[in-house]
Amino acid sequence: MRITLEELELHRIVVSKTYAPGAFDYHSAEFQQTAPLKVAAEAELVGSEIRIRGHLGTRLEATCDRCLGPVTLPVERDFDLFYRPMHTIAREEEVEIPADELDVGFYTGDGIELADVLTEQVILSVPMKVICRAECLGLCPTCGANRNVGPCHCRPPQEESPFASLKED
Repeated sequence: MRITLEELELHRIVVSKTYAPGAFDYHSAEFQQTAPLKVAAEAELVGSEIRIRGHLGTRLEATCDRCLGPVTLPVERDFDLFYRPMHTIAREEEVEIPADELDVGFYTGDGIELADVLTEQVILSVPMKVICRAECLGLCPTCGANRNVGPCHCRPPQEESPFASLKED
């Protein structure tokens, strides 16, 4: 669904929709959407900016970064976003964006794709490191056994001291 300036000039746009798993491309992300994505949002024109605010909810499945086991991630996220036309900053030289404008996105053309906004919000809801639980012991670095399932029976490698050659026999 495209949110256009032309339509926003006439009225605000209200969206209440459910998207099936697989409806969005998460750009080779390390997770899968396993439940429908429910969205309730509204878009309005505020001066020359497009404001989109709402709530989304879904469920994702990812892999634990410690033990490689499956992790279910519930996603419930509120968002309140502002987008300005790209031409307001488009210049040949590099420009520094003021700190108060870091929360503002930019768009080109006649509007914004809602799918792009929702995809971005889902990706931002995933933690940088996905852990199945705080007590996860992970995999043994020597044999690769999952230490959550049981103790590892391999011996840790004996590290030779870097000063071993200085030791007198």
